[in-house]
Amino acid sequence: MTAEIAHTDLLMEMLSIPAVSREEKDRADFLEGYMKALGWQVTRIFNNLLAGDPDAPGAPVLLNSHMDTVPPSDAWESDPFIPLLDGERIIGLGSNDAGASVVCMLAAFSCMRQKLADGINLMLLISAEEEISGSKGISAVLPELGKLDAVIVGEPTGMAPAVAERGLMVLDGAVRGTAGHAARKEGHNAIYEAMKDIEAIRKLKFTEQSEWLPEPGAQVTMISAGSRHNVVPDLCTYVVDVRSNDKYGNEALLALISAVCKAELNPRSLRLKPSGLDGNHMLMKAIRKAGLEPFGSSTLSDMALIPFPAVKMGPGDSSRSHTAGEYVLKSELVQGVELYCGFLEHIANNK
Repeated sequence: MTAEIAHTDLLMEMLSIPAVSREEKDRADFLEGYMKALGWQVTRIFNNLLAGDPDAPGAPVLLNSHMDTVPPSDAWESDPFIPLLDGERIIGLGSNDAGASVVCMLAAFSCMRQKLADGINLMLLISAEEEISGSKGISAVLPELGKLDAVIVGEPTGMAPAVAERGLMVLDGAVRGTAGHAARKEGHNAIYEAMKDIEAIRKLKFTEQSEWLPEPGAQVTMISAGSRHNVVPDLCTYVVDVRSNDKYGNEALLALISAVCKAELNPRSLRLKPSGLDGNHMLMKAIRKAGLEPFGSSTLSDMALIPFPAVKMGPGDSSRSHTAGEYVLKSELVQGVELYCGFLEHIANNK
């Protein structure tokens, strides 16, 4: 059996087991059995599967991708949970995002874990709940791993390395006024005060420029106020979608926005952080040695939850993710394994 057929068969079988976020158990059972049958040491934390030993000698390097998917859209013309082969295409929910990365990382780990063992402690984590940034996903595993020297996050990037990624923060704002009768122009209108905040947010300026990422963004995307047409509202709430970068982290942006707003601003979470790879890190050196072209990514992944130097790269194309008819090419699987293996060798030589 050729490597190409093996990759295709494994991906097809995996895709036939539904694994929408928080419902990954059956797929995790399948992958755990597959990994243990290869003789690997596997630790299961919720539905996350860790192969390797965090306490083994060598520089700790983690391969990570996710088994979960978004729910299928109504636009699918075929059954999203019955994968199809159409020439070069493997069609199925999660084939591109990120089943292809899972399969390629399994193969690369199998090929390289012993070969690089003298210098690198290579581990593999197939995580759950990535699509919802859930608490029982990678966040539940990282405390068990200790400090990591490098992480490769498997996402569809055409095997180009994303060395920076935007973060995300959602703010809930509440502006208070005084209720009154609209006909008599009584009260203090909370909507008018909120409009001042919204205009101030729109006019925010950022002086520092990232090498890899767009400037930060803060967009008011929801607003709510009032209950009756003739009552001046005493409360106006709004929601701000904030995209951070490696020059302006979530905490810094919260301070900047708070400084220009009258609202009480409460972040739903600060945990989805931006990242940027240091130019002298061994991952960046390996990128240069491998002749790969680095870029900055505006899409979120588990890299936002990893507090260690990381790069995001994997087979497939981000534009296919979450779409009806999602697919990956068989040739992309073969290329993915080859590039992962070569990249790991460059990391070993530059640690």
